This record gives sequence, C-alpha cells and structure tokens, in this order.
Amino acid sequence: MSTITPTPVYCIEIATTDFETTRLAVKGGADRIELCASLSEGGVTPSYGTIAQCRESFTVSLFPIIRPRSGDFLYSDQEFAIMQQDIRLCKSLQCDGVVIGLLKADGQIDLTRTAALVELAYPMGVTFHRAFDRCVDPFLALEQLISVGCERILTSGQQLTAPEGAALIARLQLQAQDRITIMPGSGVRPDTIAALAKETGCVEFHSSLRDMQKSQMQFVHPAFANSTESYQLPYIDPQQVIQLAKALRGA
Repeated sequence: MSTITPTPVYCIEIATTDFETTRLAVKGGADRIELCASLSEGGVTPSYGTIAQCRESFTVSLFPIIRPRSGDFLYSDQEFAIMQQDIRLCKSLQCDGVVIGLLKADGQIDLTRTAALVELAYPMGVTFHRAFDRCVDPFLALEQLISVGCERILTSGQQLTAPEGAALIARLQLQAQDRITIMPGSGVRPDTIAALAKETGCVEFHSSLRDMQKSQMQFVHPAFANSTESYQLPYIDPQQVIQLAKALRGA
C-alpha cells in the first residue's frame, strides 16, 4: 500500500525597513513580515508610529524586531528595560509576535532575560533572531530556546549566509523534531531557496530582498547629487517576492 507524502506548507517571511517596503512585500504575497528600522544595520526596533500604521493597514502576520541598537547582542539593564517597554507596546497594538535575541558575554544565550521577554510577550509569538548565529553552542542553544517557549529560530547556520550554513541548518532541523521552527535567513533569494528547502528540510524562510529606488524629488542639490542617503529610497520589488514563492513551491 503506497503512502502519499503531504505537500509541505511553506511560509515566506520578508524583512522590511519601513511602511512602504512593508506595503510592497505584502503586495508580493509575503506570509509574514519582520518589521524593522535601519535594516542596513541588521535591523533595530521600528517606531511606534510605523508599527501602528502597519498593523492598521495590513492583516498579514506582523513581527516587529525588538532590538534597541545595532552592534552586538549583549545588553545593559537599561537596554533590557527598553526592550520590555517595546514589547508592551507591540502587545498593545495587537502584533502577532516579536523578534528578539540576547547573548551573554561568553557567547551563551541570555536565558533568564530571554525567558522573561517570552513571558512578557505572551500571547504573542517569539522568534529568536540571528543572535543565535553568534552563540557558542547552537545545539545547546536550540534546546534552551525550546525550554523557554520560543516558537522559531532565525539562522544562517552560523555562517554569513544560509546557503553556506545549510549543513548545520539541516542538523538543527533534525534535532528540532517539530518542537520549534528552524527558519533559514540571509542569502535566501529566488535562485537559492529551492535548494535550501531540499537540503535543510525547512518550511519557513526569511528574506529581505533589499533594493533601492530613485527618489521622486524634483530638486536635487548639486552638493548631494551622488548621495545615496539623500536621493534613494529602500525598495522591495513585489515581483521578487512572487518569484521567491514560485521557486519554493515549484509553481
């Protein structure tokens, strides 16, 4: 008697950097949004106004990143207090979840603070972001994050990109055994996502698809004519989101 293998239910998460890139990602069919500011610096917590406007405008699952600054993931007491305040705001705005990541100086997961933030966020879901890729022991960290109730780990397999770290991601996926979602991110694009899915067995994928578009400013000051900061805007091509989904789902 033959058995039918069920078709995987895939999920594509797009990291966005403002309201407009969020709108474009949703237009392209993103299943979930990781909402950030300053994505060029790895992403920090977006403003209250940005979160509120995105929540009001879009029904897609919305997970703002809770990261008080760029740089490492070793936070002071004051920075931890900021993270708590931001999680409360996200909860008040009825976000679906938040994205966090905290380490100790020795490279271990800051488990006490992570557990406190997971508890504070409830009933929102919690993704542990690529701070995971800087931890000393990913297999121990996996079990620890399961134990405190994180629902997802975003990882590039402790390499610069997920295709480079695919072998480790596959081992993490095997260890997870459906107790937590392993979500590859970094270097996930239409030309890499199908191979990543096959090699890792993962069903959720994270991509930023970052691009730039020309400003619509009519006056361009000569002194700043070549300034990317002044006359280019963050952009996501909705067609790239569509192509990402097609490549993953074999459509």
